[in-house]
Amino acid sequence: MSAPQDRLAVECPSCSPAEPTVHEVLKAGSGHHTVRCTECGHVHKVQIESETEVERDVIVSQDGESFSTTVDAPPEETIAVGEEFIVDSPEAIMLVRITGIETGPEQRVEEAEIEDVDTIWTRAVDNVSVKVTVNPKEGTGDREDTRSFDVQLPGDHEFVVGETESFGDEEFLIKAIQVRQDAPEYRHGKFDHEGDMVYAKDVKRLYGTDQTTSAWSAW
Repeated sequence: MSAPQDRLAVECPSCSPAEPTVHEVLKAGSGHHTVRCTECGHVHKVQIESETEVERDVIVSQDGESFSTTVDAPPEETIAVGEEFIVDSPEAIMLVRITGIETGPEQRVEEAEIEDVDTIWTRAVDNVSVKVTVNPKEGTGDREDTRSFDVQLPGDHEFVVGETESFGDEEFLIKAIQVRQDAPEYRHGKFDHEGDMVYAKDVKRLYGTDQTTSAWSAW
């Protein structure tokens, strides 16, 4: 919502005076932008209509901790739980996903216009921590050997049921993936069919089978 616009679709007086083409923004001004046509390279100025924006509070959660910042957006813009946007804060510039929209004290909605919003609750999704539970190979241990750990990785990392993942000394075959409730693009909460894919930012927990060399096989 607050990310600067680096490309515009406007008419080019050199190669396309009647139809918009994609332009790169070279310099952004308060009323005019200097742009370059990506079709012919012509540089010219375009007038930009001023748009009133309002400031709204944003709470960002990441790895069990949270911080507050703000975002500017047009009052008529509609936001919804599950949508993602960039926040530019003193802490960091990061991609976040909306997990809650507060329109009043203890009033949460799934969708609202910015002018009606008090606070936007979000979760960082560009870099995430994924919980993993690994069971021993059949015949190499018992349930007491089951272990859990966290892995840190980019949010767009793809986990696929039936594939093997390695992180440091850990190597495991993915057997099932539990999906977060705030991941809107999935029809099910758990995937356990070979080939099922879930992005790391959407994973609540991975379940796998240990693929490391056991003490038994070492002998």
